[in-house]
Amino acid sequence: MTAAPPAVEGISALADLLAGGGALVLSGAGISTDSGIPDYRGVTGSLRRHTPMTYQTFTRDPRGRHRYWARSFVGWRQIADARPNPGHRAVAALQQAGAVGEVITQNVDGLHQAGGARDVLELHGGLDRTVCLACGDVADRAELDVRLREVNPGFRPEATDEVNPDGDVELPEEALDGFVMVGCLACGGGPLKPDVVFFGETVPRNRVDRCFGLVDEASSLVVLGSSLTVMSGYRFVIRAAKRGIPVAIVNAGATRGDPKADVRVDAPLGAVLPELARRLA
Repeated sequence: MTAAPPAVEGISALADLLAGGGALVLSGAGISTDSGIPDYRGVTGSLRRHTPMTYQTFTRDPRGRHRYWARSFVGWRQIADARPNPGHRAVAALQQAGAVGEVITQNVDGLHQAGGARDVLELHGGLDRTVCLACGDVADRAELDVRLREVNPGFRPEATDEVNPDGDVELPEEALDGFVMVGCLACGGGPLKPDVVFFGETVPRNRVDRCFGLVDEASSLVVLGSSLTVMSGYRFVIRAAKRGIPVAIVNAGATRGDPKADVRVDAPLGAVLPELARRLA
């Protein structure tokens, strides 16, 4: 008798774990790669090609901030046009079936919500909003895009690479001088910042505490598409393991949390999640 492939065995174990309901999902960039948004650390991750914007550079270096907004102006359209993929829709279906409760996502693309998921906590914020560092006003990123198009009608530099997970693209340095940035509509000043947590920036404490609370209330923690390389997401796996809450990880490739996983599926999410939803939804 031929043994079932490891991924099939893993899906069955995962289905058994989720059958009782109340699972908490922790998702990472791997769930959005099928929507055309690259991850940072995967096989084709953007960290292999460029250094992402850091909070320190954005807040302390006006030239670096100008560079980010010029690159984001070009890259935003691909983020805005991205559509949820079968993995996002499967998570929403699992929620509707009661197998999954809330979702913590490390992504800033809004695709879980676009795919029909509810009760999504954006750990690192969302690219669809901006925040003024002077007055704290939060505004719609699409509104900023309209304003930037009005003042930059001829700014169409050719990007040197695909869009990055934080919504910008690589541009030649000489193109930056042709870009004009705008200020905050609420206070007339700024600077404006995307409402996301940059590298080197701390996730707000109340948000972290809320996530810990969700872990404590969950029947299991299911990690989807995250290498768990940084502590931002990995701390929730540590918390679950310490509390005796089962941990499942679905990711193409090894993760930092593998030693703590009760169920491990090393396979593409686009294949695993729809099958899981078919069994449980």
